[in-house]
Amino acid sequence: MKQSTYTVAVRTLCEFTAKCGDLDLRFSPSPSAQEGISGHAQVSARRSAAYQREIKLMGEFAELRVKGRADGYDPEQRVLEEIKTYRGGLRNMPQNHQQLHWAQAKVYGHLFCTQEKLSELQIALVYFDVDLGTETSLLEQFQASELADYFNQLCTKFLSWARAEMQHRDARDAGIRALAFPHENFRTGQRELAEAVYKANQRACALLAQAPTGIGKTIASIFPSLKAAEKQGVDKIFFLAAKTSGRQLALDALSNLQKSTSLTRFRVLELVAKAKSCEYPDKACHGDSCPLAKGFYDRLPNARGAALEQPILDKDTLRKVALTHQVCPYYLSLDLARWCDVIVGDYNYYFDLNALLFGLAQQHDWKISLMVDEAHNMVARCRAMYSCELDFHLLQQSIKNAPATLKKPLKRLCRVWKKLEPETNNKARSEYIAHTTIPAGLSHAVAELLEAFGAELNKQEEHTPNNAQTELQRFFFEVNHFKQLLDSFAEHAVIELQRSSKQSTLGIRNMVPAPYLKPRWKASHSSILFSATLSPWHYYADCLGLPDNTAWVDVDAPFHAAQLRVKVMRNISTRYADRANSLPSIAALMAQQFNKKAGNYLAFFSSFDYLDQAFNLLQKQHPHITVWQQTPAMNEADRHAFLNHFTNDSQGIGFAVLGGAFAEGIDLPGNRLIGAFIATLGLPQMNPSNEQLKQTMQGLFGAGYDYTYLYPGLQKVVQAAGRVIRTPEDRGVIYLMDDRYAQADVQKLLPRWWKTEMSGNQTN
Repeated sequence: MKQSTYTVAVRTLCEFTAKCGDLDLRFSPSPSAQEGISGHAQVSARRSAAYQREIKLMGEFAELRVKGRADGYDPEQRVLEEIKTYRGGLRNMPQNHQQLHWAQAKVYGHLFCTQEKLSELQIALVYFDVDLGTETSLLEQFQASELADYFNQLCTKFLSWARAEMQHRDARDAGIRALAFPHENFRTGQRELAEAVYKANQRACALLAQAPTGIGKTIASIFPSLKAAEKQGVDKIFFLAAKTSGRQLALDALSNLQKSTSLTRFRVLELVAKAKSCEYPDKACHGDSCPLAKGFYDRLPNARGAALEQPILDKDTLRKVALTHQVCPYYLSLDLARWCDVIVGDYNYYFDLNALLFGLAQQHDWKISLMVDEAHNMVARCRAMYSCELDFHLLQQSIKNAPATLKKPLKRLCRVWKKLEPETNNKARSEYIAHTTIPAGLSHAVAELLEAFGAELNKQEEHTPNNAQTELQRFFFEVNHFKQLLDSFAEHAVIELQRSSKQSTLGIRNMVPAPYLKPRWKASHSSILFSATLSPWHYYADCLGLPDNTAWVDVDAPFHAAQLRVKVMRNISTRYADRANSLPSIAALMAQQFNKKAGNYLAFFSSFDYLDQAFNLLQKQHPHITVWQQTPAMNEADRHAFLNHFTNDSQGIGFAVLGGAFAEGIDLPGNRLIGAFIATLGLPQMNPSNEQLKQTMQGLFGAGYDYTYLYPGLQKVVQAAGRVIRTPEDRGVIYLMDDRYAQADVQKLLPRWWKTEMSGNQTN
């Protein structure tokens, strides 16, 4: 069915038609979404009882339906208010920012005059400083006819684009209806996964899908999500990945679907981090410094139009279009997120505290489908998103370099910090203290510092800081993040102080991201989380805060036990105290297997130190075996060199760290890899921080050890072992080198299709 009207938000209409001039990020840091909401509430709370808040407004122009919410109307003063939060000196706000704000205020003014049948209206643009709590009101009087002319002018500019967008939506939906699976047949397990994904979209629920590596999970998830999107009226699909390799698999699958029928017309965008997109990393993001920021919004319309002619806007294609039109690739991609149908990016674009895609979905009221690739990474990644850390050395440097107005609040935070440190005469010993409640004075010290910093920014005429100011601003950004997490502090987090002879850090560590993620799941039409390792499902459901009606599917592997020998070495212990004694047995076992069947193997260890010891011993005792090893901080070229050792004709053993770059996300089918040695149970290190995590998990879920150590450890093991069998034709062997693999609670977490063999006597 063809669209007869196009609905556009007031903000989108104004950003599209009234934004001009340079890209300018000097007026920063901007308030967070939560600070913006709080600021609006503070302003409206100061108004009279008659004050009207959040007024729904709508107007029409040809096929356009324009809608939004005016912030407030004071019937006593007869003033319509548009409230904008900010921090820093208002006089430093770029002129094009204020022009955009007035555009929004005037459009709301027209809609309000039409609704209330007014002939004239006072409009106030109210700027609220989130740090100082002060407001500045810019008041103007407008005739209703004047506002109507302005509204019509903007709508006329937008109308041709809206008509093109309606045609695109109709063509997109027709193409999806005609879309067929791009391969002749489904692989074993693919159809089961595809059906589960389609049903989850139909039911508008979340789905945890455990499906083995090698069946083609990506295409089996994307295809049914697209088919369901057309039927369910979904506006956008967000494909979120943990790594670049996951994004590339999605882009390849979407490209194949685009090519499978000439009718397909859906737009695909890859979002890439700013650091990897920036053409001028030595320049600041404003027109006086970066040539791609100069006149950015003036050149944006042509760049946008050219970009959307491309079916797949991956990083390289987007960069080419951006540079052709002399605009910043990164900020062009952020604009294009509003107009593309499938967006591929990292987890943080939807799940982070101030995530772009989540904010856009809320702002535009999009109906979205989420797809989360390699979802076993979500717990650790989301914990990190909602954790932060302050460095005591940076605090001291800030005190040293700060202007006089900031020294007092900085020193107050320093005093509060020192009170939290343990009293000890042993300065060389590392100390760890966890607080499950906010320590006295901390919230006040942080809030006072942020307020003082806001006042200081108000004094600054320019925003081109020197090196000392840059350090100070960096500390402010960190304190601001700390304050955001402090405001949401609860039983899912702890405040940690860690001190060694070299440094002291004060952090908020999120243990369970569920409270932050629940609104993200609720805002999506469907959420598909898939991985080869999502067992047990309740661990992920609990930690990620998935809805109660979340479905679960465990797809059968296309492999059989005869393809893979899994041997548990019960005579080896890789516990920390036993590692030195384990090395001779490990080296002998690896050499024995290699001599029995030469080929390519991977050997996984719990740490680089353990890896180095095993590597050196094997090299010394069995020099005829070719070996190569992972080293800390390998760059991309080093990682490629490591993987290039694995060819169909080569023979040798690559040594790697479990949970590292070579333990998941790599594909070495056939003779490129015929076996793996896993010399660890993968359990996280036992230390005070993890013991605190165990205590929290025990209190919340009654499974402290399992949620902290066992499940995360075995997930890494199964991921690493999954490198061996990639196709139904592969054959291989896995040695699980630790007696604990024989325990029943460990055995039940291994893949169902494995058949383990017990070797050696049980260690004592």
